[in-house]
Parts: sequence; structure tokens; C-alpha cells
Amino acid sequence: MRKAILLTNGLFNTENAKTAHGLVRESNRFKIVGVVDHVFAGSDAGVLLDGKHRHIPVYATVAEAITAKPELCIVGVATSGGVFPGTLLNEVKQAIELKLDIVNGLHDHLNERPEIRALAEKNKVVLVDIRKPKKLPELHFWTGKIFDIKTPIVAVIGTDCALGKRTAARLAVNACNNAGLNAQMIYTGQTGWLQGGKYGFILDATLNDFVSGELEHAILTCYEETNPDIIFIEGQSALRNPTGPCGSEMLISGNAKSVILVTAPKRKYYEHEPAWGEIPSPESEIALIQQLGSAVIAIAINTEHCSEAEALAFQKQYEEKFKMPVMLPLQEGCEKILPVIKSLCKS
Repeated sequence: MRKAILLTNGLFNTENAKTAHGLVRESNRFKIVGVVDHVFAGSDAGVLLDGKHRHIPVYATVAEAITAKPELCIVGVATSGGVFPGTLLNEVKQAIELKLDIVNGLHDHLNERPEIRALAEKNKVVLVDIRKPKKLPELHFWTGKIFDIKTPIVAVIGTDCALGKRTAARLAVNACNNAGLNAQMIYTGQTGWLQGGKYGFILDATLNDFVSGELEHAILTCYEETNPDIIFIEGQSALRNPTGPCGSEMLISGNAKSVILVTAPKRKYYEHEPAWGEIPSPESEIALIQQLGSAVIAIAINTEHCSEAEALAFQKQYEEKFKMPVMLPLQEGCEKILPVIKSLCKS
């Protein structure tokens, strides 16, 4: 794995840095050796994230981060609209001048900026825009072959954006694999690829006509190459988030008949914006998923703004109300779902 540093430009403690958060927690594609964030310089990124020391120092500048001997630099933020925030683009330029290859997951493609491209050519640096749409001949249209797969497919869907759907999916996969099952994950966002995902596609960089087909193709390829016991699909956005409703593709085109629902009990509005509307209750979301032909088999709680006591209280409340496993993924992992998954695999 190539050594990499992450750029978060003062946003490490926000939801905008979820790409960096995922890579700090786990990456099978890159070895993360540092984070560049002037606000949190001097800290350990793991301690900042969840209190776990991961020996990933936070530096004030790219020049300081060079002491970690990185080979490349990853843009570690995922902003609304996928644009470069603040002075992050200046940090990208500094990294290029220090001969670091750049991996960018924003919609704002570096290769389409003449001055950045010229600077990269001058310094013999490679620019990788992973959210660049595929060319038409590379895309797949939906075929219906998904219905031939008998392996259970579980979609990890949230009631809003930035709730930890990808993290919950990865932890569920890890729990299954540790229990002796062959579990695979279909990534649908740039961070899933950055973490080392082999099967998947970047949904919001895909022409709408081909989203269903790309999802089906990823699942079929995964099935043919790995013969899995269970397949998890990373969800995106939420079924009713007005800024980008998403999720029905997983249930209908991806034939995911089972769902892990991720929700944050203390989050009231979509992406914390009152003007965008209130997030429906878990009961309402479960009912909607049933209307789409699938069933919620477990709930995962995002404990933002919760004390430990409040998180445990919500977990107990939901277990009593919904009569299904309720997980605290970051605090306890996802082992609680194993009996349900093993039952699906036997059916």
C-alpha cells in the first residue's frame, strides 16, 4: 500500500470530513501516515475521531506532513456539491510542488483545471479524479440477471446523509467474516473505493440511466468471483432526503430484500437544515421500505450528540419497540446482527 496523507482544511471534526474519517478507521488500499488540518495540528487523528490512538499525526501544513514520507495526497473531504472548500485547493498545489500524486474524490475535477494540470505536469505528478464519470462504452445497463442470484443481499440504508452507512456496512461485513461467513460489500461512493473496495461503483458520478445497471453489474461480478454467503450494499443519502433521494435502486434494481436501517435519534432535520424538512420517524421509514418490497432486519444507531447513557437508552427503546437487533456500530460493532444473517444464509 502506498503511504498517503489526508487533507481536511480545518474540517476534520465535521461531517464534511467523512472521507478522512473512513480512511483513518480503515483502508486496505492506502497506508494513512498523516492528516493535514491546521485547526487540530499536534493531535492524533484517531483520538480526535473516536478516542482511539492510531498513530496518525495531524500536521498544520503539507510541508510539515512530508516528514511522514508520504507518496501521495488524498483530498479527505466530501462537501455538498463536491466543490473545494476554503483554501484546500492551495494545499493541493503545495502537495503537487512537493512531488506528491493527488487522489481527489470531489466533483470538482483537478484535471479540468488548466493551472493545476500544468503544475502537475511540471512536477511530474499524477492527478487521479476518482469521481470522474465513466465513458459510455464502460457503462452497463440493467439486465434482470440480478434475479438469478440466490445469495441474500442486504442494503444498508440511512434516514439521512452522513450517518455512517458505509461504516456500518463494513463493520457488518467484518463481523460476518470473523464468524466464518463469506461476506462481501458493494461500495457506492468514493470513500468505499479509497478504503480498498473491489466491487462497486460511484453512484453520484454515474449517468442516471446506468445507475441500476452499474449496481447490478457490481453485484453480479462479486457473486461470480467470490461465491459469497451474503452481500451488503453501501447506501447513499436517504430515501426521502430532498437534496438527493436515493436508496430505492438498492432495493429494486439491486434486489436487496433485507435492510439495515441507520438512524440518528437526535437528528431532527435533513442534514440539520430546518428548511429541508423533518426526518421521518424510523417507523415511517420501515413502513416505506416494506412498501418497496423489502424488510428491515436490524437498526444501527448513529449516536451523534448522545451521551453514553442516552445511546444505551435509545438502543433499549428501539429493541423493545421494533423487536429486532439494534446496534451501536462504533461502540459495540455489529456482531448483534449475526443470528439474523446466519438465518438469511440458511433460507
